[in-house]
Amino acid sequence: MMDFFKWADNKITFFRWYDIALTKLSVLAFAFLIAKLCPELLGLDWQIFLAAGMGFALPVFIKMLK
Repeated sequence: MMDFFKWADNKITFFRWYDIALTKLSVLAFAFLIAKLCPELLGLDWQIFLAAGMGFALPVFIKMLK
């Protein structure tokens, strides 16, 4: 499994900014698909989505500010 991460780290250096943007858009589209297929998820309070988003973004921001 560690070889996969080394391989991925080496490959990401060849990505351009728009490749990362396209990856983000594909994740957004997949999230919309999940919401469409499982509408009870949308019934959760907005604070849960905010907390999850901040929790996922926090390690990236910490790494950026080091």
